[in-house]
Amino acid sequence: MTRQIRIRGLAVDGPDGRSFVSEIDASIPVGGTVALIGESGSGKTLSAKTLVGLLPDGFTGRGLLDIDDEQIDLRDGGGDWRKVRGGLVTLVLQDPFTSLSPVHRIGPQIGWTLDAHEPTLTDSARAQRIRDALVEVRLDPSVARSYPHELSGGMRQRAAIAAALAASPRLLIADEPTTALDASNQSEILDLLDRLKRERGLGVLLITHDLGMVRDRSDEVLVMNAGEVVERGATDAVLANPQDDYTRSLISADPLMAIRTGGLTALATAAVAATEVPVLAAHGLEKSFGDRQVLRGVDLTAHAGEIVGIVGESGSGKTTLVRCIAGLAAEDAGTISFSGHAVRPGRADRKPEQAQIVFQDPYSSLNPTFTVGQTLAEALSVAGRPRTDAVELLARVGLDESFLERRPARLSGGQRQRVAIARALAVRPQLLICDESVSALDVSVQARILNLLRELRDELNLAIVLISHDLGVVLSTADRVLVLRDGQVVEEGRTQQVFAEPQHPYTQTLLAAALGSDHQEEPS
Repeated sequence: MTRQIRIRGLAVDGPDGRSFVSEIDASIPVGGTVALIGESGSGKTLSAKTLVGLLPDGFTGRGLLDIDDEQIDLRDGGGDWRKVRGGLVTLVLQDPFTSLSPVHRIGPQIGWTLDAHEPTLTDSARAQRIRDALVEVRLDPSVARSYPHELSGGMRQRAAIAAALAASPRLLIADEPTTALDASNQSEILDLLDRLKRERGLGVLLITHDLGMVRDRSDEVLVMNAGEVVERGATDAVLANPQDDYTRSLISADPLMAIRTGGLTALATAAVAATEVPVLAAHGLEKSFGDRQVLRGVDLTAHAGEIVGIVGESGSGKTTLVRCIAGLAAEDAGTISFSGHAVRPGRADRKPEQAQIVFQDPYSSLNPTFTVGQTLAEALSVAGRPRTDAVELLARVGLDESFLERRPARLSGGQRQRVAIARALAVRPQLLICDESVSALDVSVQARILNLLRELRDELNLAIVLISHDLGVVLSTADRVLVLRDGQVVEEGRTQQVFAEPQHPYTQTLLAAALGSDHQEEPS
Protein backbone atom coordinates (compact mmCIF):
# COMPACT_ATOMS: atom_id res chain seq x y z
CA MET A 1 0.00 0.00 0.00
CA THR A 2 1.36 3.38 -0.97
CA ARG A 3 2.19 5.77 1.87
CA GLN A 4 1.39 8.80 -0.27
CA ILE A 5 -1.89 9.90 -1.80
CA ARG A 6 -1.00 11.48 -5.12
CA ILE A 7 -2.93 13.99 -7.19
CA ARG A 8 -1.55 14.30 -10.72
CA GLY A 9 -2.45 16.85 -13.36
CA LEU A 10 -5.73 17.98 -11.78
CA ALA A 11 -7.37 20.54 -14.04
CA VAL A 12 -10.83 22.08 -14.43
CA ASP A 13 -12.36 23.68 -17.52
CA GLY A 14 -15.53 25.78 -17.63
CA PRO A 15 -18.51 25.49 -19.98
CA ASP A 16 -16.84 27.75 -22.54
CA GLY A 17 -13.59 25.78 -22.44
CA ARG A 18 -11.82 28.37 -20.29
CA SER A 19 -9.33 26.91 -17.85
CA PHE A 20 -10.22 27.49 -14.18
CA VAL A 21 -7.60 25.19 -12.64
CA SER A 22 -4.35 24.28 -14.39
CA GLU A 23 -2.46 21.01 -13.87
CA ILE A 24 -2.12 20.68 -10.09
CA ASP A 25 0.17 18.01 -8.65
CA ALA A 26 0.25 17.18 -4.95
CA SER A 27 1.38 14.39 -2.64
CA ILE A 28 -0.46 14.00 0.66
CA PRO A 29 1.24 11.74 3.22
CA VAL A 30 -0.90 9.16 4.98
CA GLY A 31 -1.41 10.62 8.46
CA GLY A 32 -0.34 14.04 7.21
CA THR A 33 -1.94 17.31 6.12
CA VAL A 34 -1.38 19.44 3.03
CA ALA A 35 -2.94 22.91 3.10
CA LEU A 36 -4.34 24.67 0.04
CA ILE A 37 -4.61 28.45 0.40
CA GLY A 38 -5.58 31.36 -1.83
CA GLU A 39 -8.23 34.02 -2.27
CA SER A 40 -11.84 33.36 -3.26
CA GLY A 41 -11.90 32.44 -6.94
CA SER A 42 -8.37 31.01 -6.93
CA GLY A 43 -9.64 27.49 -7.69
CA LYS A 44 -9.37 25.84 -4.27
CA THR A 45 -12.95 24.63 -3.96
CA LEU A 46 -13.19 23.64 -7.64
CA SER A 47 -10.12 21.46 -7.08
CA ALA A 48 -11.74 19.84 -4.05
CA LYS A 49 -14.99 19.19 -5.88
CA THR A 50 -13.08 17.61 -8.76
CA LEU A 51 -11.72 14.98 -6.36
CA VAL A 52 -15.25 13.91 -5.36
CA GLY A 53 -17.03 14.40 -8.69
CA LEU A 54 -19.20 17.32 -7.58
CA LEU A 55 -18.28 19.99 -10.12
CA PRO A 56 -21.05 22.41 -11.17
CA ASP A 57 -22.96 21.66 -14.36
CA GLY A 58 -20.92 22.43 -17.45
CA PHE A 59 -17.55 22.14 -15.71
CA THR A 60 -15.25 19.24 -16.54
CA GLY A 61 -12.36 17.90 -14.52
CA ARG A 62 -9.41 15.74 -15.44
CA GLY A 63 -6.32 14.27 -13.87
CA LEU A 64 -5.47 11.21 -11.81
CA LEU A 65 -5.77 10.31 -8.14
CA ASP A 66 -3.59 7.51 -6.80
CA ILE A 67 -4.92 6.16 -3.52
CA ASP A 68 -4.51 2.74 -1.88
CA ASP A 69 -2.85 1.42 -5.03
CA GLU A 70 -5.92 2.41 -7.04
CA GLN A 71 -5.71 4.90 -9.89
CA ILE A 72 -8.85 6.99 -10.30
CA ASP A 73 -9.50 8.95 -13.47
CA LEU A 74 -10.93 12.28 -12.38
CA ARG A 75 -12.92 12.66 -15.57
CA ASP A 76 -15.44 10.01 -14.48
CA GLY A 77 -14.34 8.69 -11.09
CA GLY A 78 -13.12 5.50 -12.68
CA GLY A 79 -16.66 4.86 -13.85
CA ASP A 80 -18.24 4.95 -10.37
CA TRP A 81 -18.16 8.18 -8.38
CA ARG A 82 -20.38 6.57 -5.72
CA LYS A 83 -17.57 4.17 -4.85
CA VAL A 84 -15.04 7.02 -4.67
CA ARG A 85 -17.21 9.54 -2.83
CA GLY A 86 -17.36 8.59 0.84
CA GLY A 87 -15.55 5.31 0.29
CA LEU A 88 -12.12 6.55 -0.79
CA VAL A 89 -12.42 10.35 -0.64
CA THR A 90 -14.74 12.43 1.53
CA LEU A 91 -15.49 16.13 1.80
CA VAL A 92 -16.28 18.17 4.94
CA LEU A 93 -17.71 21.58 4.11
CA GLN A 94 -17.55 24.97 5.81
CA ASP A 95 -21.19 24.95 6.91
CA PRO A 96 -22.49 21.60 8.19
CA PHE A 97 -26.01 22.77 7.35
CA THR A 98 -24.90 22.39 3.72
CA SER A 99 -23.95 18.73 4.14
CA LEU A 100 -26.58 17.71 6.71
CA SER A 101 -30.26 17.45 5.85
CA PRO A 102 -32.26 19.77 8.13
CA VAL A 103 -35.33 17.47 8.07
CA HIS A 104 -33.62 14.20 9.05
CA ARG A 105 -32.06 13.10 12.33
CA ILE A 106 -28.29 12.67 12.59
CA GLY A 107 -28.33 8.87 12.97
CA PRO A 108 -30.04 8.11 9.64
CA GLN A 109 -27.71 10.55 7.86
CA ILE A 110 -24.66 8.63 9.07
CA GLY A 111 -26.50 5.47 8.05
CA TRP A 112 -26.89 6.69 4.48
CA THR A 113 -23.11 6.66 4.04
CA LEU A 114 -22.96 3.09 5.36
CA ASP A 115 -25.83 2.03 3.09
CA ALA A 116 -23.99 3.34 0.03
CA HIS A 117 -20.75 1.48 0.75
CA GLU A 118 -21.70 -1.45 2.96
CA PRO A 119 -25.25 -2.40 1.92
CA THR A 120 -25.03 -5.90 3.45
CA LEU A 121 -24.75 -4.66 7.05
CA THR A 122 -27.39 -6.07 9.36
CA ASP A 123 -29.64 -3.62 11.20
CA SER A 124 -27.88 -4.26 14.49
CA ALA A 125 -24.42 -3.87 12.96
CA ARG A 126 -25.53 -0.69 11.20
CA ALA A 127 -26.86 0.76 14.48
CA GLN A 128 -23.60 -0.09 16.25
CA ARG A 129 -21.53 1.56 13.52
CA ILE A 130 -23.61 4.73 13.87
CA ARG A 131 -23.02 4.75 17.63
CA ASP A 132 -19.30 4.11 17.12
CA ALA A 133 -19.06 6.96 14.58
CA LEU A 134 -20.57 9.43 17.06
CA VAL A 135 -18.41 8.28 19.95
CA GLU A 136 -15.31 8.57 17.76
CA VAL A 137 -15.96 12.30 17.24
CA ARG A 138 -16.69 12.80 20.96
CA LEU A 139 -20.48 12.99 20.66
CA ASP A 140 -22.91 11.13 22.87
CA PRO A 141 -24.74 8.34 20.99
CA SER A 142 -28.04 10.07 21.87
CA VAL A 143 -27.13 12.72 19.27
CA ALA A 144 -28.27 10.17 16.68
CA ARG A 145 -31.85 11.14 17.57
CA SER A 146 -31.23 14.89 17.18
CA TYR A 147 -31.93 17.14 14.22
CA PRO A 148 -29.09 19.44 13.04
CA HIS A 149 -30.82 22.60 14.32
CA GLU A 150 -30.87 21.14 17.84
CA LEU A 151 -27.05 21.03 17.97
CA SER A 152 -24.46 23.76 18.47
CA GLY A 153 -22.21 24.73 15.57
CA GLY A 154 -19.32 22.66 16.90
CA MET A 155 -21.56 19.63 17.47
CA ARG A 156 -23.01 19.90 13.96
CA GLN A 157 -19.52 19.91 12.48
CA ARG A 158 -18.58 16.85 14.54
CA ALA A 159 -21.72 15.08 13.28
CA ALA A 160 -20.83 16.01 9.69
CA ILE A 161 -17.34 14.58 10.21
CA ALA A 162 -18.85 11.38 11.68
CA ALA A 163 -21.02 10.97 8.58
CA ALA A 164 -18.12 11.74 6.25
CA LEU A 165 -15.85 9.13 7.85
CA ALA A 166 -18.43 6.40 8.44
CA ALA A 167 -17.28 4.30 5.47
CA SER A 168 -13.55 4.66 6.29
CA PRO A 169 -12.28 6.81 3.40
CA ARG A 170 -8.56 7.33 2.88
CA LEU A 171 -8.52 11.04 1.94
CA LEU A 172 -10.41 13.72 3.87
CA ILE A 173 -10.87 17.10 2.18
CA ALA A 174 -11.71 19.76 4.76
CA ASP A 175 -12.97 22.88 2.96
CA GLU A 176 -12.91 25.79 5.45
CA PRO A 177 -14.12 23.39 8.19
CA THR A 178 -14.07 25.91 11.05
CA THR A 179 -14.80 29.30 9.46
CA ALA A 180 -18.21 29.63 11.12
CA LEU A 181 -16.94 28.62 14.60
CA ASP A 182 -15.42 30.64 17.43
CA ALA A 183 -11.77 30.18 18.39
CA SER A 184 -12.28 27.51 21.04
CA ASN A 185 -14.62 25.43 18.87
CA GLN A 186 -12.21 25.85 15.95
CA SER A 187 -9.38 24.46 18.05
CA GLU A 188 -11.49 21.50 19.20
CA ILE A 189 -12.53 20.55 15.65
CA LEU A 190 -8.94 20.82 14.41
CA ASP A 191 -7.71 18.71 17.34
CA LEU A 192 -10.35 16.15 16.38
CA LEU A 193 -9.17 16.05 12.76
CA ASP A 194 -5.55 15.70 13.91
CA ARG A 195 -6.46 12.76 16.13
CA LEU A 196 -8.55 11.03 13.47
CA LYS A 197 -5.85 11.31 10.82
CA ARG A 198 -3.34 9.68 13.17
CA GLU A 199 -5.64 6.93 14.37
CA ARG A 200 -7.11 6.13 10.95
CA GLY A 201 -4.07 6.85 8.79
CA LEU A 202 -5.96 9.49 6.83
CA GLY A 203 -4.49 11.95 4.40
CA VAL A 204 -5.97 15.42 4.89
CA LEU A 205 -6.26 18.19 2.28
CA LEU A 206 -7.04 21.34 4.29
CA ILE A 207 -8.54 24.27 2.39
CA THR A 208 -8.50 27.47 4.42
CA HIS A 209 -7.85 31.21 4.43
CA ASP A 210 -6.59 31.07 8.04
CA LEU A 211 -2.79 31.19 7.94
CA GLY A 212 -2.53 30.44 11.65
CA MET A 213 -4.38 27.19 11.00
CA VAL A 214 -2.05 26.45 8.11
CA ARG A 215 1.02 27.07 10.25
CA ASP A 216 -0.08 24.89 13.15
CA ARG A 217 -1.96 22.10 11.37
CA SER A 218 -0.26 21.36 8.05
CA ASP A 219 3.00 19.74 6.93
CA GLU A 220 3.09 21.30 3.46
CA VAL A 221 1.30 24.21 1.85
CA LEU A 222 0.25 24.94 -1.74
CA VAL A 223 -0.57 28.56 -2.62
CA MET A 224 -3.11 29.03 -5.42
CA ASN A 225 -3.72 32.13 -7.49
CA ALA A 226 -5.94 32.30 -10.58
CA GLY A 227 -6.12 28.52 -10.88
CA GLU A 228 -2.40 27.86 -10.62
CA VAL A 229 -0.10 26.79 -7.80
CA VAL A 230 2.32 29.71 -7.49
CA GLU A 231 4.26 28.43 -4.48
CA ARG A 232 4.63 25.20 -2.53
CA GLY A 233 6.83 23.76 0.15
CA ALA A 234 7.14 22.86 3.81
CA THR A 235 4.70 25.05 5.74
CA ASP A 236 7.22 26.61 8.11
CA ALA A 237 9.57 27.48 5.25
CA VAL A 238 6.89 29.05 3.04
CA LEU A 239 5.40 31.17 5.82
CA ALA A 240 8.79 32.26 7.16
CA ASN A 241 10.33 33.06 3.78
CA PRO A 242 7.72 33.32 1.00
CA GLN A 243 9.18 33.55 -2.48
CA ASP A 244 6.14 34.66 -4.48
CA ASP A 245 4.70 38.18 -4.25
CA TYR A 246 1.18 36.76 -3.98
CA THR A 247 2.14 34.61 -0.98
CA ARG A 248 3.73 37.61 0.68
CA SER A 249 0.53 39.63 0.16
CA LEU A 250 -1.58 36.90 1.80
CA ILE A 251 0.72 36.76 4.82
CA SER A 252 0.83 40.53 5.23
CA ALA A 253 -2.99 40.63 5.27
CA ASP A 254 -3.20 38.30 8.31
CA PRO A 255 -3.35 40.49 11.46
CA LEU A 256 -2.52 37.67 13.89
CA MET A 257 0.79 36.88 12.20
CA ALA A 258 2.29 39.82 14.10
CA ILE A 259 1.49 38.21 17.43
CA ARG A 260 2.58 34.75 16.26
CA THR A 261 5.98 36.09 15.29
CA GLY A 262 6.32 38.29 18.37
CA GLY A 263 6.05 41.45 16.31
CA LEU A 264 2.99 43.08 17.82
CA THR A 265 3.47 46.82 18.01
CA ALA A 266 1.27 49.68 19.07
CA LEU A 267 -1.72 50.15 16.79
CA ALA A 268 -2.99 53.44 15.47
CA THR A 269 -6.16 53.97 17.48
CA ALA A 270 -8.64 56.77 17.73
CA ALA A 271 -8.21 59.32 20.49
CA VAL A 272 -11.42 59.93 22.45
CA ALA A 273 -11.89 62.79 24.86
CA ALA A 274 -12.78 61.53 28.33
CA THR A 275 -15.50 64.16 28.74
CA GLU A 276 -17.15 63.54 25.36
CA VAL A 277 -20.75 62.28 25.51
CA PRO A 278 -20.66 58.79 23.98
CA VAL A 279 -22.74 57.96 20.92
CA LEU A 280 -23.75 54.76 22.69
CA ALA A 281 -23.96 54.23 26.44
CA ALA A 282 -25.38 50.92 27.69
CA HIS A 283 -25.31 50.24 31.41
CA GLY A 284 -26.24 47.18 33.44
CA LEU A 285 -27.89 45.30 30.58
CA GLU A 286 -29.53 42.03 31.52
CA LYS A 287 -31.42 39.60 29.32
CA SER A 288 -32.83 36.12 29.86
CA PHE A 289 -34.50 33.60 27.60
CA GLY A 290 -36.61 31.42 29.84
CA ASP A 291 -34.40 30.14 32.65
CA ARG A 292 -31.19 31.01 30.80
CA GLN A 293 -29.60 34.37 31.60
CA VAL A 294 -27.72 35.57 28.53
CA LEU A 295 -26.59 39.05 29.66
CA ARG A 296 -25.47 39.80 33.21
CA GLY A 297 -25.00 43.50 33.95
CA VAL A 298 -23.12 44.41 30.75
CA ASP A 299 -21.77 47.95 30.27
CA LEU A 300 -20.74 49.17 26.81
CA THR A 301 -19.86 52.62 25.50
CA ALA A 302 -18.81 53.76 22.05
CA HIS A 303 -17.72 57.28 21.12
CA ALA A 304 -17.79 59.03 17.78
CA GLY A 305 -14.73 58.11 15.74
CA GLU A 306 -14.11 54.93 17.74
CA ILE A 307 -14.28 51.21 16.91
CA VAL A 308 -15.13 48.95 19.84
CA GLY A 309 -14.57 45.23 19.40
CA ILE A 310 -16.53 42.53 21.22
CA VAL A 311 -15.09 39.01 21.34
CA GLY A 312 -16.18 35.78 22.97
CA GLU A 313 -17.20 32.25 22.17
CA SER A 314 -20.55 31.21 20.72
CA GLY A 315 -23.15 31.64 23.43
CA SER A 316 -21.21 34.35 25.26
CA GLY A 317 -23.96 36.92 24.61
CA LYS A 318 -22.35 39.00 21.83
CA THR A 319 -25.24 38.93 19.39
CA THR A 320 -27.90 39.31 22.09
CA LEU A 321 -26.07 42.41 23.33
CA VAL A 322 -26.13 44.17 19.97
CA ARG A 323 -29.70 43.07 19.26
CA CYS A 324 -30.71 44.88 22.45
CA ILE A 325 -28.71 47.94 21.40
CA ALA A 326 -30.37 47.97 17.97
CA GLY A 327 -33.84 47.45 19.45
CA LEU A 328 -34.25 44.01 17.87
CA ALA A 329 -34.58 42.51 21.36
CA ALA A 330 -35.78 44.09 24.59
CA GLU A 331 -33.42 44.05 27.54
CA ASP A 332 -34.92 42.94 30.86
CA ALA A 333 -32.95 45.49 32.90
CA GLY A 334 -30.45 48.27 32.35
CA THR A 335 -30.39 51.46 30.27
CA ILE A 336 -29.42 52.37 26.71
CA SER A 337 -28.89 55.90 25.43
CA PHE A 338 -27.75 57.43 22.14
CA SER A 339 -25.86 60.72 22.40
CA GLY A 340 -27.26 61.23 25.89
CA HIS A 341 -30.91 60.44 24.99
CA ALA A 342 -32.30 57.34 26.72
CA VAL A 343 -34.41 54.89 24.72
CA ARG A 344 -36.94 52.33 25.90
CA PRO A 345 -36.36 48.57 25.52
CA GLY A 346 -37.22 47.18 22.09
CA ARG A 347 -38.04 49.05 18.90
CA ALA A 348 -40.79 51.35 20.18
CA ASP A 349 -38.87 54.64 19.99
CA ARG A 350 -35.77 53.67 18.03
CA LYS A 351 -34.82 55.81 15.06
CA PRO A 352 -33.02 54.38 12.01
CA GLU A 353 -30.29 57.01 12.29
CA GLN A 354 -29.36 55.87 15.80
CA ALA A 355 -27.95 52.46 14.84
CA GLN A 356 -27.67 50.20 11.80
CA ILE A 357 -26.47 46.59 11.62
CA VAL A 358 -24.35 44.87 8.97
CA PHE A 359 -24.81 41.12 9.28
CA GLN A 360 -22.48 38.18 8.69
CA ASP A 361 -23.95 36.95 5.40
CA PRO A 362 -24.78 39.77 2.99
CA TYR A 363 -26.38 37.35 0.53
CA SER A 364 -29.02 36.51 3.13
CA SER A 365 -29.54 40.13 4.16
CA LEU A 366 -29.81 41.52 0.61
CA ASN A 367 -33.01 40.94 -1.38
CA PRO A 368 -31.88 38.62 -4.21
CA THR A 369 -34.55 40.00 -6.58
CA PHE A 370 -33.51 43.66 -6.09
CA THR A 371 -30.74 45.34 -7.99
CA VAL A 372 -28.17 47.21 -5.92
CA GLY A 373 -29.84 50.44 -7.03
CA GLN A 374 -33.24 49.28 -5.77
CA THR A 375 -31.76 48.16 -2.44
CA LEU A 376 -30.10 51.52 -1.87
CA ALA A 377 -33.14 53.49 -3.07
CA GLU A 378 -35.31 51.72 -0.50
CA ALA A 379 -32.90 52.66 2.31
CA LEU A 380 -32.55 56.24 1.05
CA SER A 381 -36.33 56.68 1.03
CA VAL A 382 -36.40 55.86 4.77
CA ALA A 383 -33.99 58.73 5.36
CA GLY A 384 -35.85 61.08 3.02
CA ARG A 385 -32.85 61.27 0.71
CA PRO A 386 -33.04 61.30 -3.11
CA ARG A 387 -32.37 58.10 -5.08
CA THR A 388 -29.51 59.88 -6.82
CA ASP A 389 -27.52 59.65 -3.59
CA ALA A 390 -27.03 55.94 -4.37
CA VAL A 391 -24.02 56.76 -6.53
CA GLU A 392 -22.46 58.70 -3.64
CA LEU A 393 -23.06 55.76 -1.28
CA LEU A 394 -21.39 53.32 -3.66
CA ALA A 395 -18.41 55.63 -4.05
CA ARG A 396 -18.15 55.83 -0.26
CA VAL A 397 -17.65 52.04 -0.09
CA GLY A 398 -15.36 51.82 -3.11
CA LEU A 399 -17.82 50.73 -5.83
CA ASP A 400 -18.70 52.56 -9.04
CA GLU A 401 -22.15 53.29 -10.43
CA SER A 402 -22.07 50.27 -12.78
CA PHE A 403 -23.00 48.20 -9.73
CA LEU A 404 -26.43 49.86 -9.52
CA GLU A 405 -27.89 47.46 -12.10
CA ARG A 406 -26.42 44.29 -10.63
CA ARG A 407 -28.17 41.81 -8.38
CA PRO A 408 -26.49 40.08 -5.42
CA ALA A 409 -25.88 36.87 -7.38
CA ARG A 410 -23.54 38.80 -9.70
CA LEU A 411 -21.42 40.15 -6.85
CA SER A 412 -18.51 38.62 -4.98
CA GLY A 413 -18.74 38.17 -1.21
CA GLY A 414 -16.68 41.29 -0.59
CA GLN A 415 -18.76 43.35 -3.03
CA ARG A 416 -22.01 42.18 -1.41
CA GLN A 417 -20.70 43.22 2.00
CA ARG A 418 -19.76 46.66 0.64
CA VAL A 419 -23.33 47.06 -0.64
CA ALA A 420 -24.68 46.04 2.78
CA ILE A 421 -22.47 48.69 4.39
CA ALA A 422 -23.63 51.30 1.85
CA ARG A 423 -27.25 50.47 2.65
CA ALA A 424 -26.57 50.91 6.37
CA LEU A 425 -24.93 54.29 5.72
CA ALA A 426 -27.94 55.55 3.75
CA VAL A 427 -29.69 56.78 6.92
CA ARG A 428 -26.50 58.47 8.19
CA PRO A 429 -26.39 56.42 11.42
CA GLN A 430 -24.55 57.53 14.54
CA LEU A 431 -23.59 53.93 15.26
CA LEU A 432 -22.70 51.11 12.86
CA ILE A 433 -22.88 47.57 14.29
CA CYS A 434 -20.92 44.89 12.38
CA ASP A 435 -21.99 41.42 13.52
CA GLU A 436 -19.39 38.93 12.22
CA SER A 437 -19.40 40.99 9.03
CA VAL A 438 -16.17 39.56 7.57
CA SER A 439 -16.15 36.02 8.95
CA ALA A 440 -17.23 34.45 5.64
CA LEU A 441 -14.56 36.28 3.59
CA ASP A 442 -11.03 35.19 2.80
CA VAL A 443 -8.16 36.98 4.47
CA SER A 444 -7.31 39.51 1.76
CA VAL A 445 -10.96 40.49 1.21
CA GLN A 446 -11.36 40.74 4.99
CA ALA A 447 -8.44 43.14 5.09
CA ARG A 448 -10.02 45.39 2.45
CA ILE A 449 -13.38 45.50 4.26
CA LEU A 450 -11.68 46.23 7.58
CA ASN A 451 -9.67 49.01 5.93
CA LEU A 452 -13.00 50.41 4.69
CA LEU A 453 -14.42 50.40 8.23
CA ARG A 454 -11.40 52.32 9.51
CA GLU A 455 -11.79 54.85 6.70
CA LEU A 456 -15.48 55.30 7.51
CA ARG A 457 -14.64 55.79 11.18
CA ASP A 458 -12.19 58.56 10.29
CA GLU A 459 -14.08 60.24 7.45
CA LEU A 460 -17.60 60.16 8.96
CA ASN A 461 -16.60 60.23 12.64
CA LEU A 462 -18.67 57.06 13.04
CA ALA A 463 -18.93 54.98 16.17
CA ILE A 464 -18.58 51.31 15.23
CA VAL A 465 -19.22 48.20 17.32
CA LEU A 466 -17.45 45.22 15.78
CA ILE A 467 -18.46 41.71 16.87
CA SER A 468 -16.18 38.87 15.90
CA HIS A 469 -15.03 35.46 17.04
CA ASP A 470 -11.83 36.14 15.07
CA LEU A 471 -9.37 37.85 17.39
CA GLY A 472 -7.22 38.89 14.44
CA VAL A 473 -10.09 40.92 12.99
CA VAL A 474 -10.52 42.79 16.26
CA LEU A 475 -6.78 43.25 16.73
CA SER A 476 -6.35 44.88 13.34
CA THR A 477 -9.40 47.14 13.55
CA ALA A 478 -10.70 47.96 17.03
CA ASP A 479 -9.52 50.78 19.28
CA ARG A 480 -10.93 49.12 22.39
CA VAL A 481 -12.07 45.56 23.06
CA LEU A 482 -14.51 43.89 25.45
CA VAL A 483 -14.22 40.17 26.19
CA LEU A 484 -17.57 38.51 26.95
CA ARG A 485 -18.01 35.21 28.73
CA ASP A 486 -21.36 33.79 29.81
CA GLY A 487 -22.98 37.19 29.43
CA GLN A 488 -20.41 39.10 31.51
CA VAL A 489 -17.55 41.40 30.53
CA VAL A 490 -14.47 39.68 31.99
CA GLU A 491 -11.86 42.01 30.48
CA GLU A 492 -11.76 45.27 28.56
CA GLY A 493 -9.25 47.87 27.53
CA ARG A 494 -7.20 49.21 24.64
CA THR A 495 -6.98 46.45 22.06
CA GLN A 496 -3.21 46.30 21.76
CA GLN A 497 -2.78 46.14 25.53
CA VAL A 498 -5.41 43.42 26.06
CA PHE A 499 -3.97 41.26 23.27
CA ALA A 500 -0.35 41.77 24.25
CA GLU A 501 -0.90 41.22 27.98
CA PRO A 502 -4.25 39.50 28.63
CA GLN A 503 -5.07 39.48 32.34
CA HIS A 504 -8.09 37.19 32.58
CA PRO A 505 -7.61 33.42 32.16
CA TYR A 506 -10.50 33.30 29.66
CA THR A 507 -8.88 35.95 27.46
CA GLN A 508 -5.62 34.02 27.66
CA THR A 509 -7.45 30.84 26.58
CA LEU A 510 -9.10 32.59 23.62
CA LEU A 511 -5.78 34.04 22.51
CA ALA A 512 -3.98 30.69 22.83
CA ALA A 513 -6.73 29.00 20.78
CA ALA A 514 -6.50 31.68 18.08
CA LEU A 515 -2.71 31.55 17.87
CA GLY A 516 -2.63 27.77 17.93
CA SER A 517 0.89 27.62 19.26
CA ASP A 518 -0.12 26.34 22.67
CA HIS A 519 -3.17 24.33 21.71
CA GLN A 520 -3.87 21.16 23.63
CA GLU A 521 -4.62 18.14 21.51
CA GLU A 522 -7.59 15.91 22.27
CA PRO A 523 -6.77 12.91 24.40
CA SER A 524 -6.41 9.75 22.40
